[in-house]
Amino acid sequence: MKRVGQAMAIGLVMCGMAWAADPSVLKPRVPADQIEEAKSWENPVLSTPENVEIGKNIFHGKAFCVTCHGKDGKGLGNIPGLRGKLPRNFTDNTWQAARTDGELFWILKNGSPGTDMASFVPLVLTEEEAWHVLLYVRSFGNP
Repeated sequence: MKRVGQAMAIGLVMCGMAWAADPSVLKPRVPADQIEEAKSWENPVLSTPENVEIGKNIFHGKAFCVTCHGKDGKGLGNIPGLRGKLPRNFTDNTWQAARTDGELFWILKNGSPGTDMASFVPLVLTEEEAWHVLLYVRSFGNP
């Protein structure tokens, strides 16, 4: 029984390592013909503790991001019927460094092709609310 537990633990660690090392995590989701414009967009909302807290409240409330991305931002939320890849792990510093705020905003406006991530702006969030959410998403990379 002890060996079964050890094998399961090793398997979980290996799966986690493979997931973190998945090269598709770093693949841009913005189409090639739009990526330069998206990368040029900058968050107009200042990164203050108050604004990050506003983003946190939206993430956990109105935008229901927590449902898929989890309360800890690791992308292992409660996702019934997930069809695609696991939701993005916002605690992955390699991913955080690879994506600009403009790219993330583009995804909130257009969804993420090849995943279950739908568009949220303007159906669920205003542009200002989306920028606040992105401040909170960035906070997962800076514990």
